[in-house]
Parts: sequence; C-alpha cells; structure tokens
Amino acid sequence: MIALLAPDRSAVNNAHASALATGGSCEGAPGLRPQYHPHYYGAYFRDPDRNKICVCCHDAMQP
Repeated sequence: MIALLAPDRSAVNNAHASALATGGSCEGAPGLRPQYHPHYYGAYFRDPDRNKICVCCHDAMQP
C-alpha cells in the first residue's frame, strides 16, 4: 500500500473523489480513524491497476 500525506481534510476528500472519478474503487471513504489517533483523517482507494492507496492528514480540524 502507498500512503500519501495530505495538507488537510479537504485534500483527502478531493483525492478520494478524484480517484473514484477516474476509474478507482473505494476501499474506505474519507473519515476519522480514531484507532490510529484522535486526529487521523484518511481515505483508501484502489487505482485502476488495483494498487491500494491511502491519503491522510494528521491535523486537528481547522476552523
């Protein structure tokens, strides 16, 4: 699995949506993953070649 660090939650959402719009498949919708830590926000998808990719950010929600 490849993991990419996003600057904020909006970028995670946009990356996931873009992946699905270009032929990827969802492996986990964007959202909090408190099992990792309280501010972990991530999304998972597979690209058209079936590689699993994670996009996440570790910052608390910004106003």
